[in-house]
Amino acid sequence: MAHKSILILEVLNSSSLHLGASPLSSSSGKAKHTSVVFLKTHKTGSSTVQNILFRFAERHNLTVAMPVSKCHHMFCYPLPFRAQFVHKNTVPPDVLTNHARLDVAEMRRLMPKDTRFFTILREPVAMFESSFSYFRSESMSFRRVPNGSIEEFLRQPQLYYRSKEKDSMYARNSATFDLGGDKDRPLGDMNYLWRFIRQLESVFSLVMIMEHFDESLVLLRRLLNWDPEDLVYLKQNMRADESRQRLQGTLPAKIRAWNWLDTELYDYFNASLWRQLEQLGPACLERELRLLHEARDRVMLTCFGTAKPQMKAAGQIRNKELKPWQPKSKLSIVGYELPTGEGKGTKDFCVKMIMPEVQYSKLLFRTQSLPHGHRAGITGRQSPIVPSDFWLHCGTKESSRGP
Repeated sequence: MAHKSILILEVLNSSSLHLGASPLSSSSGKAKHTSVVFLKTHKTGSSTVQNILFRFAERHNLTVAMPVSKCHHMFCYPLPFRAQFVHKNTVPPDVLTNHARLDVAEMRRLMPKDTRFFTILREPVAMFESSFSYFRSESMSFRRVPNGSIEEFLRQPQLYYRSKEKDSMYARNSATFDLGGDKDRPLGDMNYLWRFIRQLESVFSLVMIMEHFDESLVLLRRLLNWDPEDLVYLKQNMRADESRQRLQGTLPAKIRAWNWLDTELYDYFNASLWRQLEQLGPACLERELRLLHEARDRVMLTCFGTAKPQMKAAGQIRNKELKPWQPKSKLSIVGYELPTGEGKGTKDFCVKMIMPEVQYSKLLFRTQSLPHGHRAGITGRQSPIVPSDFWLHCGTKESSRGP
């Protein structure tokens, strides 16, 4: 529609939609934890988690660390994180979530002492297929491959891969690299692997698993003492089905061998996730999942009039503030559009839920650069959905793993 851009700006700036910051106590009466670092890994569903954190920060009037201009929307990735990569207008931050390569000492120097760290991993075959598709025009290791063939790359990866190139992290053990590890450790170096795992366990209170996203959110909610409504989401930065490739035969095994560190990390932390979920018990887990899904359905109906909003190709989304970034490679990233019609999709939290990462980062930076009393964009609180007896029935035992 011709006036859609104007409508979005009105939504983002209209004080009638900004009902004030949400109380910093959850339905349990306990304080919500607000100092967090989410180490955003590539092609793992991390943009969806980031969107949750952006909205939570706005809703509670928290400060999100934003990169200096030379770093664009990432903290000068692939360089290891440095405090000087954070713009002075967003210091001291409460939340750090844009792409960064882990440097624990630097992050802890910047963040509050009680900051809790968490991250996310994805099954390595699916993650590598996604990376190859997404970064085929960005990584020289992929660009060398004739006809952009993942089969050919996996036939002899050392022929195309150059470990010292600045974009090589997309082509091998990318999660290990993002987490500060050595992506090029020789296959079977188990001494290094176990040292690295122990190091990660000492840093991260939770490692989410993309394939068990909602179950991971249950543990995140309990770790941070948030309400289910704080964790409502729509999937972000997803490829259209026609941009996905089904890998068969020996290809999955080749991917797991080439990305052996990512594979070992995934297998270990996937098992760890399920050990933590088993401690909750099946009744508690089922109850928490139901509360998350009820919260999500309520918001979807409010914003879109349906529990399952339809994804659209970027070319079908007219408003540039809602159009996802498209990589140079020939694939389609899908997004969402607000429904038209009076009273539909005009709430601030609806707009923010579908706003892609780059546009949302820019908006947050502009908002946080304003004097504190003039900050816009705070999302109004929805009414609580958690039953008053929830904590009595489900228990309050937290994970024994520290921050």
